[in-house]
Amino acid sequence: MASSSEFTRAHNEFRSDTFTVPTKEMLEAALVSSLGDSVYQEDKDTLDLEKKVADLAGKEAGLFCVSGTLSNQIGLRANLHQPPHSVLCDYRGHVYLHEAGGLATLSQAMVSAVHPANGIHLTLEDIIDNFIPDDGNIHAAPTKVISLENTLHGLLFPLDEIKRISAWCKENNVKLHLDGARLWNASVETGISIKEYCSYFDSVSLCLSKSLGAPIGSVLVGNPDFIAKANHFKKQNGGGIRQGGMLARMASIAIDQNLSKIKRSHEMAKELGKFCEENNIALECPVHTNFVFLDMNKMKMSNEVLLANAKKYNVKQMGCRVSFHFQISQESFENVKKAIYDTYLHSLEHPFYATAPARIYDINNR
Repeated sequence: MASSSEFTRAHNEFRSDTFTVPTKEMLEAALVSSLGDSVYQEDKDTLDLEKKVADLAGKEAGLFCVSGTLSNQIGLRANLHQPPHSVLCDYRGHVYLHEAGGLATLSQAMVSAVHPANGIHLTLEDIIDNFIPDDGNIHAAPTKVISLENTLHGLLFPLDEIKRISAWCKENNVKLHLDGARLWNASVETGISIKEYCSYFDSVSLCLSKSLGAPIGSVLVGNPDFIAKANHFKKQNGGGIRQGGMLARMASIAIDQNLSKIKRSHEMAKELGKFCEENNIALECPVHTNFVFLDMNKMKMSNEVLLANAKKYNVKQMGCRVSFHFQISQESFENVKKAIYDTYLHSLEHPFYATAPARIYDINNR
């Protein structure tokens, strides 16, 4: 685990695992990276990274993108053809809530946003209940792609359920995409390989700037024809990178050096979850990996008071979601406990009654 002096900017960051900063080795690697033009597929480090991630995922080809939003959106677009069509996903899904309406703008797609019956993850039954068949009904937009997310809110998507959904998709000629922004976390926690997870999907987006610590980037993987089409959409949407080698080599080192460090972020999150449980502070959902969600409404805890306490203890929070990554210091970890506990104590004497229900969309959920 990192000390506060080693990663000064990130040691107290609980807002998101995107706040990690490049390590010394990553910065040094950028100075000796290749300088080819990656738009023309002439940059060695970019090509090496794409192959590296594709091999890890058990896919034939990869495409380096500047963000998970870009890799998700062009991945979904490349899986779709002529509208009218729709994409089915979890109502909390990043592709639906946090990508600026990209499915409507870039893919002209309707979205079937589904609430999981079990409150944790979608099941095949959820999908069948909300699936729109391509049966000639001219009033409907048929479901052409199903998009899952693993992890979502830090929650693990069970492999057995993925297998069921994948088999059904193949039987019904429906494409299956995975927003695997934090699939690294799922793999580290379960011991299931990235390759095994990805084998059940037609396309997968794997972020490198969340949990792994790369400054930028995501790799979309799939078969060569799919990636060629996705690259077309990448260029169309302004995602071409000229000298991409610097970023690609830094991302490659992030995989090599930081993947093994992810487990500690899960341990800290679970310890905080246990701390909340022992002090009767309710959580919105179980703690599976690197996120803790406080049930602020149930506890009548004020977000304003929480932020004030976070500032008091020199930790950075944005609200009910507490995010962990490998660059958090032990000192900051203890301080975030104090900030939450003090907010809880305040709520006992000064309960906060929300005037409106919590919004599904929130900047805290990036």
